[in-house]
Amino acid sequence: MYLLAGLGNPGREYDMTRHNIGFEVIDYMADKYKIKVKKLKFKSLYQKAEIEGFEVLLLKPQTYMNLSGESIRDAAEFYKIPTENIIVISDDVNLDEGRIRIRKGGSAGGHNGLKSIIYQLNSDNFVRIRVGVGKKENEELADFVLSRFTKEQIPILEKAIINAASSAVEIMKNGVESAMNKFNGI
Repeated sequence: MYLLAGLGNPGREYDMTRHNIGFEVIDYMADKYKIKVKKLKFKSLYQKAEIEGFEVLLLKPQTYMNLSGESIRDAAEFYKIPTENIIVISDDVNLDEGRIRIRKGGSAGGHNGLKSIIYQLNSDNFVRIRVGVGKKENEELADFVLSRFTKEQIPILEKAIINAASSAVEIMKNGVESAMNKFNGI
């Protein structure tokens, strides 16, 4: 079984903000595979389903970004999902908008959601699909990640959401290396 977690903040006021790109990817996958991610447990909205022949737990932590690890830890422990089968989708302010970067393991890179996950799992041995949301100019980081995309950016981000979802499926089917070769930098 795979745990596929999209990071974001709960509440309508955060819809389509840069920080919620992980939620957007989970919503896209749920729509594509006709899955309703509405169950409430593990401090998250979740649904267990089958995607492309793989048993998957789609997860949207409702703890706010900085405590995402609590939700992921609880779900992984309950379903006995090994850390290497956890795929986390998050925003990245160090990547140009729409770019995808896949990586297994490593540091949080300053991302508080990833820091929480590493802390709660006591491991960094999970896959990250990072989606570039543009680089902040002179704004405070918190203001930037909680801002919405412009009309011009939305088509770029829609393509990135599709690519991130496709890369998650590629990871399950053919492994991280294959997904990195196909999707990193596009």
